[in-house]
Amino acid sequence: MNIKKVSNDKKVYIDLLLLADEQENMIDKYLERGEMFVLNDNGVKAECVVTKESDGIYELKNIAVMPDCQRKGYGKMLIDFVFLHYTDCNTMLVGTGDVPSTLSFYQKCGFVESHRIQNFFTDNYDHPMFEDGKQLVDMVYLKRER
Repeated sequence: MNIKKVSNDKKVYIDLLLLADEQENMIDKYLERGEMFVLNDNGVKAECVVTKESDGIYELKNIAVMPDCQRKGYGKMLIDFVFLHYTDCNTMLVGTGDVPSTLSFYQKCGFVESHRIQNFFTDNYDHPMFEDGKQLVDMVYLKRER
């Protein structure tokens, strides 16, 4: 298994990116300014995109694991890798929908709730977004601190 930084042709991974953020124009807002990492274990299993928001603060904008590879530790490995990769990172943020299974995953990765953005999904996406059968409305921000 290895994790590598992808500097060019990030859109090659669009199908994987769309698993985590299903509207391509929203991905376009952060993809080029972010750094992408791909986890390969006899084939690509997971990817993430991280942006630097300010000194010491980074945001995990997109993380996705191939559906048949989920719940095998790949997502957590990728999060742990990027947190260590950015040695100047004091706070790693991630925004997600208010869904218990997703929030539980991030909590297992060392994140705690930070704040919420009301109506983020209804204001920024051109169609209703659903996860685990629940419509996404507010963005829940979580943080992991060093």
